Amino acid sequence: MEVAPARRSEATRPALVIFDCDGVLVDSEPIAIEVLVETVAALGVHIPTDIAYRDFLGRTLKTVSACLATDHGVTMDATALEDMRQRLYARYKSALRPMPGIATVLNALDIPACVASSSVYERIEISLKLTGLYDRFAPNIYSATMVKRGKPAPDLFLFAAEKMGVAPADCVVIEDSPAGVMAAQAAGMAVIAFIGGSHIGPAGLKPQLAALGPDAMIDDLHNLPNCLRSLPVRSSRA
Repeated sequence: MEVAPARRSEATRPALVIFDCDGVLVDSEPIAIEVLVETVAALGVHIPTDIAYRDFLGRTLKTVSACLATDHGVTMDATALEDMRQRLYARYKSALRPMPGIATVLNALDIPACVASSSVYERIEISLKLTGLYDRFAPNIYSATMVKRGKPAPDLFLFAAEKMGVAPADCVVIEDSPAGVMAAQAAGMAVIAFIGGSHIGPAGLKPQLAALGPDAMIDDLHNLPNCLRSLPVRSSRA
């Protein structure tokens, strides 16, 4: 599913907006990293929060598990992974919030939108239902478990575009992680880096995202509609 980035042509209105979930629609990343660090600590290994952000943000659980084993000597069996998942969901119920401004943005959006996230579908569904966003996207919700490779490979975004019936060059991705930005670029899609999440500062993500050369960067979702209107999209349409 490798696709070379398309060349820009004339500015054309995007036909589809693909939202990442964690860190874009919901302010979940600090919660997830906290639970992960706690879980690994219980297994006897301390991973600094900044390293956890660097290694695990925007990655699939499969990739996280492999990294824990290879780089940190932590093997998490199915029981440990399920325990971590359930503790995460419990923390979500008390602390998870929608990203400020997202409801206003979705109300103003007049083009199709979907969700494409590295999380398992269950986690995406729980996150969106707890924050009142599920009905705004269902059934157009796609998980990295539906494709062979997760971000930074382009597979998930290409899969979402195919399911939505839109050419990759006519899509705009909203992402908060380096892995997600790289995945969008590899898919030949325009990408807007969102740097307004509460994890951006602690993770030191702003310079990392800027270095990747996204098509735009915004720190307030209220600015997204105007950004979409002014964004030169890689157009495949005549």
